[in-house]
Amino acid sequence: MGQHWKKIWVGSAGNMVEWFDWFVYATFAVYFADAFFPKGNGTANLMNTMGIFAVGFFMRPVGGWLLGRIGDRKGRKAALTLTVTLMSASAILIAVAPTYAVAGYGGVAVLMVARLLQGLSVGGEYAASATYLTEASAPGKRGFASSFQYVSMTAGQLVGLGLQIVMQRTMSEDALHSWGWRVPFIVGAVGAAIVFYLRRNLLETEVYEEDEDDAAEVARRGTLKALLKHKREAFLVIALTMGGTVAYYTYTTYLTKFLSKSAGMAKPTASLVSFVALFLFMCLQPLAGALSDRIGRRPLLITFAVGSTFLTVPIMTLLKHAGSFWPALGLALLALVIVTGYTSINACVKAELFPTGVRALGVALPYAIANALFGGTAEYVALWFKKGGIESGFYWYVAGCAAVSLIVYLSMRETRDIDLKRVGRPAHTPEPSASTVPERA
Repeated sequence: MGQHWKKIWVGSAGNMVEWFDWFVYATFAVYFADAFFPKGNGTANLMNTMGIFAVGFFMRPVGGWLLGRIGDRKGRKAALTLTVTLMSASAILIAVAPTYAVAGYGGVAVLMVARLLQGLSVGGEYAASATYLTEASAPGKRGFASSFQYVSMTAGQLVGLGLQIVMQRTMSEDALHSWGWRVPFIVGAVGAAIVFYLRRNLLETEVYEEDEDDAAEVARRGTLKALLKHKREAFLVIALTMGGTVAYYTYTTYLTKFLSKSAGMAKPTASLVSFVALFLFMCLQPLAGALSDRIGRRPLLITFAVGSTFLTVPIMTLLKHAGSFWPALGLALLALVIVTGYTSINACVKAELFPTGVRALGVALPYAIANALFGGTAEYVALWFKKGGIESGFYWYVAGCAAVSLIVYLSMRETRDIDLKRVGRPAHTPEPSASTVPERA
């Protein structure tokens, strides 16, 4: 049991650092935006800075393909080590980036390179950690182990938000704008260096090592040609991700803005609602993951999709009129409890769909595409509806995406008891393949 816990810890620790670095760029942009552009128009400078932030989303599918391929051809450990190296490099670049006063637009170029590296890193980290946590977990514990992916993702956001709160209370505005904004990136770089050391000592998963016995399979590992043989599973990943990623971004990254700009709640109160809700949401993940090991993945996925399809509009409507902390927190928690049906197990469900030789790429590329199309655009779509004077249209959009995923969940087979070593093998082998495993009653 000790080895399994060590693998869970090391496999998810890097994920936390990755999301800390990804999150603090957006969080601290308000403090460093003016440092990289000519003074005069603070709003324009912030928009330019966030435009660079958006570049990272476009790089995530590229990172999913590149690092997914490395994970399948060189091993899960190699991919995990490379993702955290890229994130460390990007954090260092931002921490030492020269300001406009020193290097003109040279600082913007450094920011751009850093965001490209972050996009590559995060695009590969999801699949690398999802695959590793799923393959390295104890028998019958895959749901529980893989749930720590969203535990660590949420922890990274909370640590970044907590650091900002501490710095705001202990430093002056001038200090934050002058040099304080560099601190979180230094912290991220140090954290990534520590995780790099831990991951270098990781053991490769037994599932991956045993697959090396098949020379023909080794030659096809991690290639797009091999992935095309599993087109159905790849499209399945996109479809089952669609509703979950839109709902996740709606109730996490967009929630604070929605409460402050649409519900008229004070920003400190809105931030506190998000912080408490995210913390409790994080604690729910292992419980739901363990539940899926007992009753299966599909019941949780279906519960999420039904809840999001039919309750999103009422929840968002009530949130808009929530005038104080407790009603807003209760509604936010209700929404996140529903979303937990997806977040707690989506990593292992996707990993359970693909054979070992294409598992990392099969999870990485379709997920990154779905995330870029639906998750990364969720906030933009919400603001587009709001600008058009029909904000409630976004509520229906989220519900509609969940409805599409619901159809997929109802038609897909249960994956809980699939033998990862036999996924994709011919049906006559003793163990069942991904396409022949019967659903549990």
